[in-house]
Amino acid sequence: MSVPEDRKLVLGAYLSYGTGHHAAAWRHPEAVADGAQNIAHYVNIAQTAERGLFDFMFLSDTPSVFNDDDAGYGSRVVVFEPMTLLSALAMKTTHLGLVATASTTYKEPYNMAREFASLDILSGGRAGWNMVTSSKSDAALNFGLDAHPDHDERYRRAAEYFDVVTGLWDSWDDDAFIRDKERGVFYDPARRHQLGHTGRHFRVRGELNVSRPVQGYPVIVQAGSSHDGRELAARTAEVVFTAQPTLESGRAFSRDLKSRLSGYERLNGDVLILPGLCPFVGETDAEAQEKFQALQRLIHPRLGVSMLSDLVGGFDLSAYDVDGPLPQLPPSNGNQSRRTLIERLAHDEKLTVRQLYERLTVARGHAVMIGSYRRVAEQMAEWLTAGAADGFNIMPPYLPGGLADFVDHVIPELQRLGVYKRAYEPGTLREKLNLRRPASRYQKL
Repeated sequence: MSVPEDRKLVLGAYLSYGTGHHAAAWRHPEAVADGAQNIAHYVNIAQTAERGLFDFMFLSDTPSVFNDDDAGYGSRVVVFEPMTLLSALAMKTTHLGLVATASTTYKEPYNMAREFASLDILSGGRAGWNMVTSSKSDAALNFGLDAHPDHDERYRRAAEYFDVVTGLWDSWDDDAFIRDKERGVFYDPARRHQLGHTGRHFRVRGELNVSRPVQGYPVIVQAGSSHDGRELAARTAEVVFTAQPTLESGRAFSRDLKSRLSGYERLNGDVLILPGLCPFVGETDAEAQEKFQALQRLIHPRLGVSMLSDLVGGFDLSAYDVDGPLPQLPPSNGNQSRRTLIERLAHDEKLTVRQLYERLTVARGHAVMIGSYRRVAEQMAEWLTAGAADGFNIMPPYLPGGLADFVDHVIPELQRLGVYKRAYEPGTLREKLNLRRPASRYQKL
């Protein structure tokens, strides 16, 4: 397998749920059942990811209870607030990037800019913002709204939101703070800038009461794969997360997104595309398959149907025959790209509701690789060389063992194949990812 010398996989560790990504992860004999709110556990898995030279860890988030279960079978109902958790983990790691999801629909841009600037400074330049519009409609009821805002309107708001947040990050020049004790001068007023934004969705004066982030801006990540999501990513994103179950779909997504980049003035001409990947690995293919089946046997049917209902946009499937076809679904204002993927899968492979939830509750539509350490490493390298991915957001099926297995056994195979680094480069997360640092919009003024 020939891989260009300068092409190496970028890897994120998707560690949101504490126990792992499989629906039954918390029931695994080795799983830390309270892992989602166990700080010692999170320190352990963050440091394991850093031992594996992961570029960053990633926390998804929704501003509501994750409503894929209301009967007591699912574990994804209570989690740490991401910025709080990442701030704690910044003190226990050195190189690992710290990427959190935060919603442009349910948080004010001033608060967002302040939080991420703070995380970037206290971590020494390791913060990243996964900018989402929120796909969970229940969130609206927690913020005084009767309904989740329309999909198109959420993305129009997000585009303006990005402009406001980045403008606030430019409130202070990099060299604004003199802190000259002899002269009594703390900062240079000429290097202080009031945003004065007035737009369709926001009116924000500024300035930000946090100095400019170490990276200029935290790394900008985006995770929407709908048409609007891809356009927002083409305009703003430096890293894109996506659910692509096959190499072919990954390659098509990559081609489509990268074809849109030329339509926008971008700091970085390219974008790093990282599909989610849930790996089940072992010494042999048979061992890996047994690990997979062992977790599959632990899925409670009511949880499976409930999770599938959430994935298709909150349409309750409990009244339908679990061994019958997926029914015709009504329009949804939730996650458009994930629902389209599920409907296509049900149609193309003629899967029943049970077969769908058995397939999708493993990784919710992301890629799943089952095999020996070497086989999975080779498949990952194949995605890289085929142009289907610049790396992966690794979704351990259970924690901590699923991540430790990957770090101890798959990472060395990737290194032997020449597609993964053997040491961290110095510098910020931007520098490690070869992303340019944005200059302040006021730099030439």
